[in-house]
Amino acid sequence: MNTLFNIIERALELYRWAIVIYILMSWFPGARESSVGRFISTIVEPYLEPFRRFIPPLGMIDISPIVALFVLQFAVNGLAVVFSFFM
Repeated sequence: MNTLFNIIERALELYRWAIVIYILMSWFPGARESSVGRFISTIVEPYLEPFRRFIPPLGMIDISPIVALFVLQFAVNGLAVVFSFFM
């Protein structure tokens, strides 16, 4: 069971990094239109879309990815608790 949790935790950690890279790509013009940017966009946008529906941008700042990162971290912590019951 511990191995399964480690695999899931690493996958979610990679996903968090993908979100951070996607956020940072918004600072560079044309970065999201590159092949890497389009690939990361197809992975990250489906997760960020529900957060953008409920959290409007504050002027030029979009805080929905930050909230999405917090929710993802809470999910990892919740999984750790659930897996600790089985160990």
